[in-house]
Amino acid sequence: MHRFILWLKNLFKKDIMLSLSLLVAVISLFITPPSKELLTDINWRTLATLFMLLSVLEGFKSENIFAPIIRRTKNFSSLKTLTIFFVFCVFFSSMFVTNDVSLIIFVPLTIILFRAAGKEKYILPVLTFENIAAIRGSLLMPFGSPQNLFLYAKSGISTADFILMMLPLWIFSVFLLYLFISILYLRDHGKSENNQIMIFGNAQENQESEVSESDRKLHHKRRIMYLLLFVIVVASIVSRTRYYPLVLALVTLTLLIGDRKILIKTDYVLLLTFLCFFTFSSSICRHPAISAFLSESVAGHEYVWSILLSQVISNVPASIVLYPFSTDLRALLYGLDSAGLCSIIGSLASVINLRLYAREYPGKSFAFIKTFTWISLVFFAIVVLPQLWLILYCQR
Repeated sequence: MHRFILWLKNLFKKDIMLSLSLLVAVISLFITPPSKELLTDINWRTLATLFMLLSVLEGFKSENIFAPIIRRTKNFSSLKTLTIFFVFCVFFSSMFVTNDVSLIIFVPLTIILFRAAGKEKYILPVLTFENIAAIRGSLLMPFGSPQNLFLYAKSGISTADFILMMLPLWIFSVFLLYLFISILYLRDHGKSENNQIMIFGNAQENQESEVSESDRKLHHKRRIMYLLLFVIVVASIVSRTRYYPLVLALVTLTLLIGDRKILIKTDYVLLLTFLCFFTFSSSICRHPAISAFLSESVAGHEYVWSILLSQVISNVPASIVLYPFSTDLRALLYGLDSAGLCSIIGSLASVINLRLYAREYPGKSFAFIKTFTWISLVFFAIVVLPQLWLILYCQR
């Protein structure tokens, strides 16, 4: 019992968002006593879909599905080219594997390669660019981030309309990210450190060549399995099939047979965090005074509300709280998908990025936050008004 309590204590200390979500969920139950309606208010479809995505994408990491792409890094002769490669790998992959997973895949390798090149002074700005890329790349797809997935499922908007709505922000972010990278290397001119990078690339290949033939075949079968499962999950999201429980059963059964250890590695903390915030949102919506205040305040001001509230509870729970009171999906999406540019708290992906950096550089979290904040705020300052203009223009 003592060990279990100690484990729980360490878990909540490590996962701040889980602690916050559990706290607000418990408080909300005192504000509005729980009832049977609470079970129907929880979006079980979103939780099921998120579970399937997290499990399959954990398999992507386990089987190193992105290895063929990563091996190309040994051919780059300049740091600018290497930076562009990693930043846009995060940008494009985040559309399909979610923004947090893309950071988990590429951030550790970025740190390793820049260390090997003897250019650690560039790690902080490059990781910030990757963070921005994860936030802005993922916004194009309904399943690019948890808040997009939730709003897509609740709103009933078509996939094509969703993509068209987000496309201007996505395209502008491509050019802006390239501009930021170019400015970083204006003085250095991307001088080659090819020898160090080549050594790492060859070492990686030698390590992979030591894998036995039987293990190689097993990994190949699992990679095919995870790619097929990913296609099935995405198809269930886009089609909005009412048979999603069958899809959930299929994915779970396949993983139990094909690679059951993945079910242990799945991020259940994120699922529990979502469940807590669903509980919080339901209780808030059912309280007459709070519901009346939000109904009067949020509608017509979704853009500002989503950005500001996300700085307090992050954009994922903010989407759950604000959606019932929102009348403008575009403004809500634009705000939530930009909130992560203002502060670390604004996006769960940013918190994950900070955790990855702190693991490699203990005691230097403040340096990360400082660099992240000023670069991201500059990016935010450039995009915030054009996005507002687009919202107002589309309302006409």
